[in-house]
Amino acid sequence: MKAGMKIPFLVALAALSCGLSLPASAAVTASLDRDEVASGESVQLVLQRDGRGGGEPDLAPLKKDFDVLDSSSNTSIQFVNGHLSAQRELRLTLAPKHAGTLHVPPLTWDGEQSNALDLTVSDGAGNAQGSEQGGGQGSSQNGGAAAAHAAHVFLTSSIDQAQPYVQAGVVLTVQLHTDQRLYQASLDLPGNSDVLVQQVGKDQPGGETRNGRHYDVIERRYLLQPQRSGALSLDGPVLNAQVADVDSQNPFGGSPFAGMMGTVKPLRLHGDAIALNVRPRPATASGRDWLPARQMTLEEAWRPDSASVHVGEPLTLHLLLKAEGLTGAQLPDLSTELSLPDGLKAYPDQAKTDMALQAAGIVGSREQDIALIASRPGHYQLPALHLSWWDIKQDVQREVVLPERTLDILPAAGTPADATPAPMAAPPAALGDVVQAAPLAAVAASPARPPWPWIGLSVALGLLWLGTAVAWWRQRRRAAGVAAPLEAMPTAVGVPEIGAARKAFQQACRDNDPQAARRNLLAWARGHWAQNPPAGINALAEYLDDPRQVALLRQLDRACYSGGAWEGEALAQALGTLPAAPKRSRQAPRLGDLYP
Repeated sequence: MKAGMKIPFLVALAALSCGLSLPASAAVTASLDRDEVASGESVQLVLQRDGRGGGEPDLAPLKKDFDVLDSSSNTSIQFVNGHLSAQRELRLTLAPKHAGTLHVPPLTWDGEQSNALDLTVSDGAGNAQGSEQGGGQGSSQNGGAAAAHAAHVFLTSSIDQAQPYVQAGVVLTVQLHTDQRLYQASLDLPGNSDVLVQQVGKDQPGGETRNGRHYDVIERRYLLQPQRSGALSLDGPVLNAQVADVDSQNPFGGSPFAGMMGTVKPLRLHGDAIALNVRPRPATASGRDWLPARQMTLEEAWRPDSASVHVGEPLTLHLLLKAEGLTGAQLPDLSTELSLPDGLKAYPDQAKTDMALQAAGIVGSREQDIALIASRPGHYQLPALHLSWWDIKQDVQREVVLPERTLDILPAAGTPADATPAPMAAPPAALGDVVQAAPLAAVAASPARPPWPWIGLSVALGLLWLGTAVAWWRQRRRAAGVAAPLEAMPTAVGVPEIGAARKAFQQACRDNDPQAARRNLLAWARGHWAQNPPAGINALAEYLDDPRQVALLRQLDRACYSGGAWEGEALAQALGTLPAAPKRSRQAPRLGDLYP
């Protein structure tokens, strides 16, 4: 830079620093880059202010009808005829929240107000953006003028019922129509304290022609759950995206490469608010649980299906409860509804809940296994289970029923049904002898051959049976990978060994290794209760006497003997510590073996 050119610049800089020759007052002007847009399109609002001052304009009045997507500012200084002038410019990208004639109100900037402006926002394809509530399909077609200002992007929405019951499920279907390529598009539907919102299913693509223009359509469904009765309102869905800036001078504007070359502009589109008139729970609904649904079914299955088991063996009741219009999480725990007679105890497994979107709407399910175990033999009568629900189609209370069932519990396996020894039958007659029918007493009194050959044969058969049993036991040990008898009583165990066994048990649970978990759990328990150690898993279950822990131990035992996948995290959490003393005495009536 030459020395002669530095003087005006230094003068201007000094004048600016000292505030010389700058006007003290400021005039604020506002202008729009266009006064008519289609729904979803954005506009540029330019605010200009003369004079100095570092304040910012109050943009709060814009929030009623517009979203401010972006802003930028610059300041220019001019030195004309020996005077300095400064001008501040603020550019705002505005997205209209709805169609119609919108007013840009006067905005205050350092005590000065801008001029008011009007913006016309067309609703595109014949009021297509409007929310088609009440299950309607298809919007009015205005033709002509509507087609001339047809929006490139718009939203439609519909609900399957406008007057639902409180906590009933409402399916909202939102469709995004576009004939433009969208970049970084996202659709959001926030809930509030009155209405819970959850997206269900996957987006479904499709197409549609309106006013002679083809649109790509993306359909998304939401589950709405009103939490109170009365008139409720939920803000409509909001689309945020970027579209190619066709007005840009960039040669890539409007091409598939626009998104990569930076020639895009923001787009924000608001769907109409969702209005619900929520009905309260009817006074005639007398059930303990409030279950408004279109249909409800209850299925049962028993394992084993003979309903005749031995004492200590589990009889599993499998329940499947389904409801149209409710989620699985809303369905009740039926294990708490069972009324069991004395001597029978329930051990419910963790329920599996699910929700699916079907043609009829939302279908929720709750699936659960309940193990029933008897502590003594006998004849048990299980009463019927009645579950009330409200039919929202007919506005009447209905119920599903689990019928009553009779259970015959046999004595524990290996226990003789009759303790009285049976009389010994007479030995078979020798070959060629004639045998005549006679009372047992007479047969016993008659002369007979010495029974020694038969005694020898019985002893031989007994030894053969014993050898088979020992071979089977050793085979089971090898198959289970057990190096030492699990049920053998150990010698005294010290505190370090107890801690090591506990850690090994927790690690085996994390590794989902049932054999190692069983082995180390028994070692830990026997060391913990050294004065009265449990003989096995069954005895340990008696010591704990906790339904959840007992059920988890039975799952562990089942995995050890029958194989299959096993997850040990739940057992590790349930058995973080052992009680100082057994909760039940070993003299208490003992449950039968969990599994043979």
